[in-house]
Amino acid sequence: MEKIRVAVVGYGNIGKYAVSAVLAAKDMVLAGVVRREPDDDIGDIKVVTDIKELGTVDVALLCSPTRTIEEEAVKYLKMGINTVDSYDIHSTIYELKLMLEKVAKETGAVAVISAGWDPGSDSVVRALLEACAPKGITYTNFGPGMSMGHTVAVKAKEGVKNALSMTIPVGTSIHRRIVYVELNDGVNFSDVEKAIKQDPYFSSDETHVIQVSDVNEYIDKGHGVNMVRKGVSGQTDNQLFEFNMKINNPALTAQIMVSSARASKRQAPGAYTMIEIPMVDFLDMDKETAIRRLV
Repeated sequence: MEKIRVAVVGYGNIGKYAVSAVLAAKDMVLAGVVRREPDDDIGDIKVVTDIKELGTVDVALLCSPTRTIEEEAVKYLKMGINTVDSYDIHSTIYELKLMLEKVAKETGAVAVISAGWDPGSDSVVRALLEACAPKGITYTNFGPGMSMGHTVAVKAKEGVKNALSMTIPVGTSIHRRIVYVELNDGVNFSDVEKAIKQDPYFSSDETHVIQVSDVNEYIDKGHGVNMVRKGVSGQTDNQLFEFNMKINNPALTAQIMVSSARASKRQAPGAYTMIEIPMVDFLDMDKETAIRRLV
């Protein structure tokens, strides 16, 4: 069976782990890495500024900040290349899906969106728990750990030299954000603090911004989730489900994106979230093997 040719777009936290995950996938070939500026520090891996320099590419993994995903996905989908992203602004996921679906169908491509661990694999767990107890409440509690999306959002603020956003679970899906910032010389801390707290990533949560001399002293890429659903199965009350996970944030995000690249090759043209794709399509095995081994 012909291997899937995958390009990694971006080589930050997620991109580095995505390269590793593609190299470990037996059904994939790493076509190369796309960066704004070529770099020679990735060994024998081809690094380009334009994906066209990589020859045939089946799937592009968009390992880029969420706020650039829409533009990048449209560009690659118009080239007929499948895309996978980890877009993480929950409130606008459906709108992104509708927009990318139109482009993907026009070119016969597939976009798998919000394919991280939340949204992404946690979305699949939430859907399963709701199937188990259709009536009830699900609490998703993140952390404690580094949030990549929130961290990138802070790094983009004017005057910020480096940043780290930590997510601290308070309980019942309520979270506290602790943001460590390292500022450029002459920057007013109060202005940066205000800009961060007004950002949609932070405006709905209790947020504390702390200025430090060296953010690297605080960085730990570990993260996790505790998901609890209490509800009703049929007419039976007090059904309680709990799911826990402790992970390296970018490594898991990258692995889910790679599995989603595989799934993208098995879908009809269009845009999909993970809950819309059969679980077997993410696996590197045929359906018979999957059913005999996992059912």
